[in-house]
Amino acid sequence: MNEKILKHYSEFGIFTNPGCYLNILKDKLPDDIQKIGFLVRKSVIHRTTLEDGNTGTNADMKYGDMTKVSWWRQCEDDYLPTASAMIAELYRRDSKGFTSNRSAENKIVVTCRFVSILMAAILKSKGIPARVRSGFFPELTELYGDRSVDHWINQYWNQKQKHWITIDVDCSLAKLDYDPYDVPYEKFDWSADSWLAVREGKIDGKHFWNAGGFEGLMVVAWELFYDFHSLMNNEIIYLHGPAYMSDRFEQLTKRELEEIDGLARLMRNPDKNFDALQNIWETNKKFRILKGALL
Repeated sequence: MNEKILKHYSEFGIFTNPGCYLNILKDKLPDDIQKIGFLVRKSVIHRTTLEDGNTGTNADMKYGDMTKVSWWRQCEDDYLPTASAMIAELYRRDSKGFTSNRSAENKIVVTCRFVSILMAAILKSKGIPARVRSGFFPELTELYGDRSVDHWINQYWNQKQKHWITIDVDCSLAKLDYDPYDVPYEKFDWSADSWLAVREGKIDGKHFWNAGGFEGLMVVAWELFYDFHSLMNNEIIYLHGPAYMSDRFEQLTKRELEEIDGLARLMRNPDKNFDALQNIWETNKKFRILKGALL
């Protein structure tokens, strides 16, 4: 692997920077990837788990007893967009920090993006190249039928095996037919593959949707740009997207759609095409400039 690429993914971005918690993550947490993932997953409650309580996937209360969580608690994505914010809040609620027996009422309520950012922050703190990836999860058939729902995961560089290993910490306690700490390529719908499959007429865009209730090619575009920014160490929040697409996705021209096709083709192999992707990042204002709540 090109050392330039590994150096890039060893560096923190604004969202993965642990700030003053760097040495704690580096020295106090285990080095084993699965043990790190277990502690991270035991620190969070997914918003859907909080909504469903001790039913469905939490009937065995593996995510904690939701009756112990105050009635007014809501999803905290908007409060805790960065790794440093999440870590600070975890320590504020329980001074033991990352612990396997954190009580449910002291966990943070966040979604998969935040779990992936927290995991990336820890791995980078330990000198392990890591990146956040955004795409779709096709495995929750019992909840969503045969559709694929938006999802964020991680990849880390395994120095011994000399390749990226894909991990899904958010779903690591779920019942899967594969190892969530070595996810096979085909078990995740990568955003670049998904975009091109829809554009080429190989799959109906409505197969892809997100938790906000949106579906179709527009949703795939959102995930594609989340993924592109994540590959550049800029793991933007859900409300951020290219400004030029805002409120006019259906009016994108043929040329504009083909330009996104080109980006997706490069993203299919982000290591081989790293220089080209980085050049786009540094020169293409349309793909870089965002619009959000205040942007």
